[in-house]
Amino acid sequence: MSPVRQSFRGNELKPSESLKIDAFSMHIADIEGIELDRLHAHSLSVGWPHRAEDWQFLRESGHGFVALDEIDRVLGSAMWFEHGPDFATVGMVITSPRLQTLGAAQWLMKRVFEKIPGRDLRLNATRAARRLYLSLDFQPERTVYQCQGIARVPTTVRPEARRDIRTLDASDMSAAIELDTTGFGVRRMALVEKLFAHSAGYGLFDGNKLTAFALCRPFGRGHVVGPVLAESDADAVAVIRPHVVDHSGSFLRVDTPMDSGEFAAFLPHAGMPVFDTVQTMSLGKRLADFSDGGSTRPKTYALASQTVG
Repeated sequence: MSPVRQSFRGNELKPSESLKIDAFSMHIADIEGIELDRLHAHSLSVGWPHRAEDWQFLRESGHGFVALDEIDRVLGSAMWFEHGPDFATVGMVITSPRLQTLGAAQWLMKRVFEKIPGRDLRLNATRAARRLYLSLDFQPERTVYQCQGIARVPTTVRPEARRDIRTLDASDMSAAIELDTTGFGVRRMALVEKLFAHSAGYGLFDGNKLTAFALCRPFGRGHVVGPVLAESDADAVAVIRPHVVDHSGSFLRVDTPMDSGEFAAFLPHAGMPVFDTVQTMSLGKRLADFSDGGSTRPKTYALASQTVG
């Protein structure tokens, strides 16, 4: 029996092999009102490691939008983190590649600009997003190396002198804030206080003076170490090494702007080779504008995270 062929006014009806549908609209919603499991699914859709708990930490630390379609699916996100009246970092800017080509990410970024007009901005751009940020007048600054893997204690131990290292507690917070302010260039008191509440920390002391520190907290597939503030590579290694010992055999991550020197060399020997890179970009003041130029001042050896800097 031959198949029945449908027709309309004598013309055979045969569907095409594909149908292009881009005619849908999106609307903005505050990120606070979105369930954590939906945000988690959103970041997983682009391969980002953030857990629901990581999203909650970021929501408690900053502000943000999501883009929703007509049936309230999360299609995009963008967040910002204010540090004082003149500066903010931007992060968690996520859209699918298809929506980015349609202008969704730029639309979200312009909504962020409306909320924090006139501020100096800094972000860490993935390779896929650099073209977007260049179109918004962000300027490239430096490469940040995402180093990660199964932590192991290096077998070669460099002799260390002047190493008074101990765990940090709440009494060390104000000194850590001052070191972070010098190294980052902007005072981030609220963020460092929140990081202290979620992290284990080690500090290097000269007498009673804190001269370097490293915090470590749960994140993504395991733990992330950051921020790390120190005056020298040797001091940075000294405060990160105890975290490597603590998490030996488990997943550990460090995001560092250091491309050479003892600290950069230590990470792959500790099981954390370079996995990927992002690029720090600025709108307004450049990184150099936040530096006093001192050769012995504390430097940021590891970011708190790519999102908050």
